Amino acid sequence: MRESAINDKRRVTISKYLSRHLRHHPKEIGLTLEPGGWVTVADLLKAAGKQRFPIAPVELAEVVSKCDKQRFAFDDTGLKIRANQGHSTAVDIPRVKVSPPDTLFHGTAARNESLILAGGLLKMSRHHVHLSADPHTARLVGARHGKPLLFVIESARMAADGFAFFRSENGVWLTDHVPPAYLRIQSEIGTR
Repeated sequence: MRESAINDKRRVTISKYLSRHLRHHPKEIGLTLEPGGWVTVADLLKAAGKQRFPIAPVELAEVVSKCDKQRFAFDDTGLKIRANQGHSTAVDIPRVKVSPPDTLFHGTAARNESLILAGGLLKMSRHHVHLSADPHTARLVGARHGKPLLFVIESARMAADGFAFFRSENGVWLTDHVPPAYLRIQSEIGTR
């Protein structure tokens, strides 16, 4: 087994830095996202260095390869990098419409329950609502924001009713909006 080039704390710090600048604020460090959300690795590393946040190429490669959520990807040449989804900045990542499984899941903080039951799941500042194929992943996402609440989405019924679904390169399911009629709450003892 290959030894890690960086420790877990450094890997998380770099991942958060990349998320901020490849998803939300590229101009903050002088980057312009190309079509598809790509930037050259050379430009990213140069910009990070100018901001006194130097990233070694081996560190960048490890963050991309070891991110359990596969948030980032290199292009086929390895010369460009992008965030796979989650952008709040203007970016045009080509998406192919796909049929979803019968159900998908969305984790959030329990404090959001009444708002979601009234208006559904909204993309807010992002380009899409993010959904998970498994309840465990969704529950982990919800736990990042406080006591988790898990929603079950009747995605096959939504698709039959004309809603479009996409799947990012890292397996996150995307849609524009989930109306309340397609939502159920998953509690520890079942759905309600």
